[in-house]
Amino acid sequence: MIIENIPDFAAILPPNRAIAGLDFGDKTIGVAISDLRRSVATPTEVIRRVKFTIDAAALLEICRQRDIRGLVLGLPLNMDGSEGPRVQATRAFARNLTRLTELPITYWDERLSTVAAERSLIEADTSRKRRKEVIDQVAAGYILQGALDRMGHLARNGEPS
Repeated sequence: MIIENIPDFAAILPPNRAIAGLDFGDKTIGVAISDLRRSVATPTEVIRRVKFTIDAAALLEICRQRDIRGLVLGLPLNMDGSEGPRVQATRAFARNLTRLTELPITYWDERLSTVAAERSLIEADTSRKRRKEVIDQVAAGYILQGALDRMGHLARNGEPS
């Protein structure tokens, strides 16, 4: 099931269960996992894309192993907020994934997440080779952390988390 907004997504999540953030790209899917309290996102791994069925099986296996209860998919909007071909591909991936799992899926605006991830890796003096290996999972961490922060804000203000 695809849930278009974070408050509705947060409202249906079971308490004290992890969720995953995904940075969906042409060649890879970066994965980050939250802690059980859903306050901290940890970049976890990168799935090298092959074809949808193989990619989805790898992702759903991670979800099974880690008892993931929801997915936050980065939505690569254009800088002006419009939707281009990459957004369409991301939405198609989410729609196809809903045929294979009952996990709720929501979107998070991922504009500049890769730029922020790259900047933080450079500041950490990460080698160019290592940055290339981990950039997608770090970007997924930025995506997930943004959604977690929003859900935390909703909870602090009396709205469901």
